[in-house]
Amino acid sequence: MKSNLSVLYPILFALVAAIGNALFAFGQKKSSPSENPFLFLIFLLVVCLGLLVFSSLFVGKENLTEYFSKNTTEIIVGGVGLYLTFLGFYFLFTRYGTTYYILYAVLSILTTSIFLGVILFREHFNFYHMLSVGCALGAIVTFHLGQTFGK
Repeated sequence: MKSNLSVLYPILFALVAAIGNALFAFGQKKSSPSENPFLFLIFLLVVCLGLLVFSSLFVGKENLTEYFSKNTTEIIVGGVGLYLTFLGFYFLFTRYGTTYYILYAVLSILTTSIFLGVILFREHFNFYHMLSVGCALGAIVTFHLGQTFGK
């Protein structure tokens, strides 16, 4: 029974992330236009930081200085990555709409799963994973067809 439940955990965690992402996209799309496109993101990050600080009260304690010194490069790289993600989402959602998220999702599969997972981190990748990448690429083609001929 436990092994059957362990399969559900990645799905549950992915679902939580997907719901959070949908909430982010909703907020981004519905926010009022501004001369400064980063105002929404700045306030969003304040809320996010507050929630993260609150959540951190319920998990293990850490020596912050030691942790930061061990992970400075990774924190900077991750911060730049989060900035680029927010920047890309802002322009994608405000100029093209949330339906274009399909492009982000597929490109995210390629950059994260293939480049990071397989090439950089040498994680396990089999025929079925490759088949899923093929389907993801097919999604880009069908999305393009929908945008071209579906109007």
